Amino acid sequence: MWWFNLLAIDIQFSTILAFAGGLVLLYLVGWLLLVPLKIVWRLIYNGIIGGVVLWLLNLIGGYFGFTLAINPLTALIVGFLGVPGVILLVILKFILP
Repeated sequence: MWWFNLLAIDIQFSTILAFAGGLVLLYLVGWLLLVPLKIVWRLIYNGIIGGVVLWLLNLIGGYFGFTLAINPLTALIVGFLGVPGVILLVILKFILP
């Protein structure tokens, strides 16, 4: 059983603890980088869908004399809220002349 002595590795407990701590730290850094990316992708997705809805609303509403301006403020509202943001802008258009 001379091979048993070759496989017996003398690892200190502090080394194992440092390795486990490094894995936990790597997980936390990955999580902190992933969560903001999900938020950014959600905002981009909502902005694209809301922009398309605004464009379609202006395209169809142009026949009836109803348009909404597409500017940075409306893009921000639609990007943050999505389609409900477009509904909010339509309601505000009727309330505020």
